Amino acid sequence: QTYFFIHQKLKIMNRKQFLQNGLILSSAVILPMSSAFSQSVLEGGLDKITDENGNFVQSPLPYSESFLEPYMDEETLHLHYTYHHGGAVNGANKDMAKIREALDKNDFDLSDYWTQKMAHHVSSHVLHTIFWTNLTNQKTAPNGDLLKQIEKDFGSFDKLQGLLAKISKSVTGSGWGILGYQPYSDQLVVLQCENHEKLTHWGVIPLLVIDVWEHAYYLKYKNKRADFVDTLFNIINWDNVAERMNVALKIR
Repeated sequence: QTYFFIHQKLKIMNRKQFLQNGLILSSAVILPMSSAFSQSVLEGGLDKITDENGNFVQSPLPYSESFLEPYMDEETLHLHYTYHHGGAVNGANKDMAKIREALDKNDFDLSDYWTQKMAHHVSSHVLHTIFWTNLTNQKTAPNGDLLKQIEKDFGSFDKLQGLLAKISKSVTGSGWGILGYQPYSDQLVVLQCENHEKLTHWGVIPLLVIDVWEHAYYLKYKNKRADFVDTLFNIINWDNVAERMNVALKIR
């Protein structure tokens, strides 16, 4: 959802204004202060994707790199967070600078190229930012309002897990499986997302994302994406998903 706003708003707003208005990142990424986990995430700044000057930033993980063992190994987490997510952050900053340079020169063909690059990098940054908070080191399960919404929209929690697992495993090439909330239909929806930005639904607020790029699992799981996805369901933080849904409901 980010790339449309980026392309349009850069025509009429300067960089700092655009980023401060928060059009890149959905409100659902900002967690409420309703739990110790939320407070820890906010204090650590993990849900903040830009600094006060509008530059894209990657904040520290809220846990150690060995925290998700044995489901996600320490080396993979280090490489994933540092070089893949970190690379997207660096790329987004470069893209923004190149867009500004191109616009200053009235070179709209070149600005179009960098806008496409930025769609990829910023979407990666947003989804990875959500991804790290969606994980914990113990098995949890949805309850309360989240469970009621799941049962209303999918029939049961087991059916949701089955659908989300299938969608995640069958993404063509690299991409994501996404559980999101659609405000205009008041429904939870499951999406495939190729790369970081394709095949999404406009308006869907991501609540839970499953990274199925090979860099997320290849060291431990080799080419067995399905095994990785199945294993990941052991460490999904459904409390985090519930908090994100509660925020999404408030902005409906």
